[in-house]
Amino acid sequence: MTTILPEGEDVRKAARWITEERTSYPKKSDKELIESACLKFDLSPIDAEFIARFVREKLFV
Repeated sequence: MTTILPEGEDVRKAARWITEERTSYPKKSDKELIESACLKFDLSPIDAEFIARFVREKLFV
């Protein structure tokens, strides 16, 4: 499956951060990780949607 990456370093940083948080804090929920990343990296709604899709597709496939 090919995913189009949105432009912006913040999205890439958020994706890396979520991956690291998932490893460090495995009991955190997907929703909690996504919301925290969106706030921490000041993501737009479109970027937030991408991050949510990233979490569903990349971390749990």
